[in-house]
Amino acid sequence: MPSNYTADRQPGVLRSLDWWTIGIYLALLTFGWVSVCGASYTYGDTEIFSLASRSGMQIVWIGTSICLGFVLLMMDDRFYDTFAYVIYGLLVLLLFATIFNPHSIKGSRSWIVMGPLRLQPAEFAKFATALAIAKFMSAYGFTIQNWKHFAGACGIIFLPMLCIVGQRETGSALVYLSFFLMFYREGMPGSFLFTGLAMVIYFVVGIKYENVLLWDTPTSVGKFVVLLLVQIFTSAMVWVYSGDKERTRLLLTYVLGLTGLALLFSEFVIPFDVVWIQLVLSACMIGYLIYNAMNTRFSNYLYIAMFALGSIAFFYSADYVLNDVMQPHQRVRINVLLGLDEDLAGAGYNVHQSEIAIGSGGLQGKGFLNGTQTKLKFVPEQDTDFIFCTVGEEEGFLGSASVLVLFLFLILRLMYLAERQPFKFGRVYGYCVAGIFLFHLFINVGMVLGLTPVIGIPLPFFSYGGSSLWGFTLLLFIFLRIDAGRNLIRQ
Repeated sequence: MPSNYTADRQPGVLRSLDWWTIGIYLALLTFGWVSVCGASYTYGDTEIFSLASRSGMQIVWIGTSICLGFVLLMMDDRFYDTFAYVIYGLLVLLLFATIFNPHSIKGSRSWIVMGPLRLQPAEFAKFATALAIAKFMSAYGFTIQNWKHFAGACGIIFLPMLCIVGQRETGSALVYLSFFLMFYREGMPGSFLFTGLAMVIYFVVGIKYENVLLWDTPTSVGKFVVLLLVQIFTSAMVWVYSGDKERTRLLLTYVLGLTGLALLFSEFVIPFDVVWIQLVLSACMIGYLIYNAMNTRFSNYLYIAMFALGSIAFFYSADYVLNDVMQPHQRVRINVLLGLDEDLAGAGYNVHQSEIAIGSGGLQGKGFLNGTQTKLKFVPEQDTDFIFCTVGEEEGFLGSASVLVLFLFLILRLMYLAERQPFKFGRVYGYCVAGIFLFHLFINVGMVLGLTPVIGIPLPFFSYGGSSLWGFTLLLFIFLRIDAGRNLIRQ
């Protein structure tokens, strides 16, 4: 009976597949190959299908990816749940071993070189981490509100991140932050996401306007605005998480009133740094919240006080991180992104050239293999990290918009499939996959357009190479197999 069951099950898998997602996958692979062909093509070259060319090799990667996807679909969906921790453990060991890899490519030790074949374990660790986190969170009794459970889930994510950072591949490590979107779906308080967004605002505003003075006072605009935001955010959290409108009005009245008076005094009487007054007011606010927490035994006041204290500590450590922790090339990229430096011949060269390429495409583009910026190799890494500029130049706005719409349909479809899963394992894994695709799309397209820092992560199904293509195929088709298993259960 088991053999008959297996034989009946395999045709059932193909009938139960979500063919809409597979159709989008094949469409993206096709668009991706056309883009790689355009990015790697040189004038006079007639061998675009030759294995000696990148466009020819990309066909090999696409073919092997489709075969890999078929193999994944033929496996029992219970395999991924049963061996999730084993797969995760093996990939983490491989990541750790790669740190000591003697091969260094562009300053990174994230590649394993085996003759002509180069593999990047960080690309495969994404699906392994997604499986492990899904297995952990689907265990009986797990609740994300339990701080021990939440800390364990975060540990599963941070362990491969640390290994990848040890390989000097910071961009790939940041992708793992996309798992926090799944946490939010599974019940993580929105305050965590708000805190992360607030930290980004503090960093950008504080660094960008640190050396700009407010009016005729010796007050830094960056520091003044950030501390004012900390005070406003803290007061608003008292209202949202404690429901105490009276204390919110009291805090805002004192903070804004005394800050305004200090600013007027500095402007018209004796110039001084108003930031010192803001720090004193912030300390008083934190002390007031701690007092209320002890007096009312309402822990939300203590958490809000910790948010305010952590915000100030993060802001004042941002300058140290930027100047003493980050690598010089990373520091230059952030300064260029924030407009503090203009280095069109150095760190800003890639982005500047990609913007020219995309802008030159116009509405309908220059046509397949007719791009000038990409054909003349003005854009570095134009067939890997910056491949979207080829889409913009050759296919124009209409082609770029079509690619983005396809990715949007894919991500929305994955979220729909995740929501219909009967078991938590499938839902968590599905949202992990959707989050990874969303992060890659947002960061990659953003850095090509000059909206996000250049951190060097591929555009799914477009960037040249087997590791990223196989990694994204593994992510997607494992989820499709899990979803097909859901349909088989219903049958």
